[in-house]
Amino acid sequence: MGTATVQGGFGATTAPPEAVPVRYCLYARKSTESEEQQVLSIESQVKEMLAMAENEKLEIVEVKRESHSAKEAGARPVFNEIVEEIRTGKFNGILTWAPDRISRNAGDLGRIVDLMDQGLLRDIRTYGQRFTNNPNEKFLLMILGSQAKLENDQKRINVKRGLRARAEMGLWPGIAPTGYLNDQRKDHRCEILVDPVRFPIIKQVFEKIGVERWSGRKVYAWLKNDVRFVSRFGKGMNLGTLYKIIKNPFYCGVFEYPRGSGSWYTGKHTPLITQELFQAVQEKIAEENRPKHRFKEWHFTKLFICGYCGSGITAQEKTKLLATGEPATYVYYSCSRAKDAHCKNPYLREEKVIDQLAGLIDQISLDEIGARHLIEREVSRYNKLRAEVEGTTDVIKAKEMDIRKYAKYLLKNGSREEKRELLGHLRDRLILNDRVITLAD
Repeated sequence: MGTATVQGGFGATTAPPEAVPVRYCLYARKSTESEEQQVLSIESQVKEMLAMAENEKLEIVEVKRESHSAKEAGARPVFNEIVEEIRTGKFNGILTWAPDRISRNAGDLGRIVDLMDQGLLRDIRTYGQRFTNNPNEKFLLMILGSQAKLENDQKRINVKRGLRARAEMGLWPGIAPTGYLNDQRKDHRCEILVDPVRFPIIKQVFEKIGVERWSGRKVYAWLKNDVRFVSRFGKGMNLGTLYKIIKNPFYCGVFEYPRGSGSWYTGKHTPLITQELFQAVQEKIAEENRPKHRFKEWHFTKLFICGYCGSGITAQEKTKLLATGEPATYVYYSCSRAKDAHCKNPYLREEKVIDQLAGLIDQISLDEIGARHLIEREVSRYNKLRAEVEGTTDVIKAKEMDIRKYAKYLLKNGSREEKRELLGHLRDRLILNDRVITLAD
């Protein structure tokens, strides 16, 4: 015959399993009824089970109550506590109203049976049954637990079927969107009523965007500052909620259920707007979110800081018509005004920037490694040209060339792209002040 160690305040002693006293945790969990009945159910369970324990002389170590659902494995913090305390020997029995209070999912049921197999959980008592570490009793416990899971699964399927059927009838199976109210009458379940206070305001929101061409942010400011809009729950509206509202097709009389399923239904509720207005709003919002211009990377902007306010330098293109009627594009560098919105540092055209940098080239630190490949590329092209045109095998070695002399040559004779690429390898920080470029101290 095996032995067991008695823990939890009695001192460690070795005794046969049947001689170890059973110390119970009374576990009361909510039923599947309404919220008011659930609370009542927990307290009535405790009362009935305490009376049963007194009649049968059962030792109750602790009473634990829980309102979390048992449908998902591991989702009940109190139940998880019980499992851990059984492992530590605080108690070795559970007293509960019915087997389905312990588990309605396979994961938690498996944990309970595993504790019984290890001899850590000796006894489970319910109001009409008892389960010990006996094969037949454990089998019955698993059947009852599996039956509870089956009921949950079937109930979930039935609920989904019922909600889908209501959607097919044009009834919205959920909380009414802002501007509407849920009908509270039991014989009008899932019917949606017009909210007389908020319905006309939400209608104005769509009209201001779709007809008057307001931006979403302008409408939000109007709701917040002029209307002082609050939801039926007494809360203000944030910008994210506003965008969810104006993108919801429910307001033009149709809805998707479940969301993302691709199943669309025509609602029985009163449409707030026409589908044409809804489409106009979507086009306006899409236009609002469309990038206004392409971001362009400028080679010289990171070289300079503004000599007036210390902001970075930005650049922009301007197209002008020449006397011949041909368009010409020029690049201008100026203060970004990040630190001073009213900075007066004047613009400087890119050609002037390059000319001044050529004059500073002997004083500027070049990224030797980065700039060297420019020479190597040019020399390689020149050697290849000579080999193919002149048939010569003599080659010029790039490492023998002076980077600074080559830099001056590019700044004087190179293309705009070559000049930009070269100047991208400068190390020194430069100051642009009144159209004059100087080295930073």
